[in-house]
Amino acid sequence: MKKLTKEDINQEVFDLYDDYAHNKLGRRQFIEKLSVYAIGGLTVSTLLSFITPNYIDNLLVKPDDTRLNSDYITYNSPKGGGTIKGLLSQPDNNTEKLPGIIVVHENRGLNPYIEDVGRRAALDGFLSLAPDALSPLGGYPGNDDDGRALQKKRDRFDMLQDFIAAYNYLLNHENCNGKVGVVGFCFGGWISNMMAVNIPSLSAAVPFYGGQPSEEDTAKIKAPLLLQYAELDKRVNAGWPAYEAALKKFNITYTAYIYPGVNHGFHNNTTPRYDASAADLAWKRTIAFFKEHL
Repeated sequence: MKKLTKEDINQEVFDLYDDYAHNKLGRRQFIEKLSVYAIGGLTVSTLLSFITPNYIDNLLVKPDDTRLNSDYITYNSPKGGGTIKGLLSQPDNNTEKLPGIIVVHENRGLNPYIEDVGRRAALDGFLSLAPDALSPLGGYPGNDDDGRALQKKRDRFDMLQDFIAAYNYLLNHENCNGKVGVVGFCFGGWISNMMAVNIPSLSAAVPFYGGQPSEEDTAKIKAPLLLQYAELDKRVNAGWPAYEAALKKFNITYTAYIYPGVNHGFHNNTTPRYDASAADLAWKRTIAFFKEHL
């Protein structure tokens, strides 16, 4: 049997996985619905294996990369979860103060993909911090299913406080130049938007396919925004017209891109929703945006 590619997969399978990954379907329901597409030699187990993340084989920057100084730290989030663990990364042997970037995970904790993104940001010349909002519950448990279950146990506004505390930690770090931005994915995209709402001194925010704040909250945004959306992501995109209208109404500085023909999660290179050309372009735009504003 030839190697499965995303072109072999019906778009409805990606939509099903999106519902599953965002807790709209339980695992049993997901597998039952997935079985409809197990035809022509495909089995449910093959489909399931193909569509779920493969972290081991897809890290772009290894944890022991000698170009980096990357290690776990803890910081205090008094209004959130208390002691929070995060991965702090910066170029090795750095002697200059660097701009800071908070890297915010999806709805499953600090998994290997998000840690990898933190290291990528450091290689691009930033001091990055990727916190784990599951820290009060023991941290990312090693797989995404359990990670999602744990994250459902936490209030999202309490987790927002954990990332606001991460901003303050990085802002006051001895190696930070006093400017800090945020990039986040999915849940992390919502957090990025809400950090812009709640932190007047935030220097820049880059939400990837993130939920949008209300019009009332949008009025509070001071930071410039780079908003990245996927054309096929109907769930998140439904909130974009109202958000765009509010951004224009309040004269918020923003740039928005909707990447054609790609799914929610297109930047995540560990799943078949990944689109290399869109992900590379979006990341180049992200780094250029941070270099301009930080």
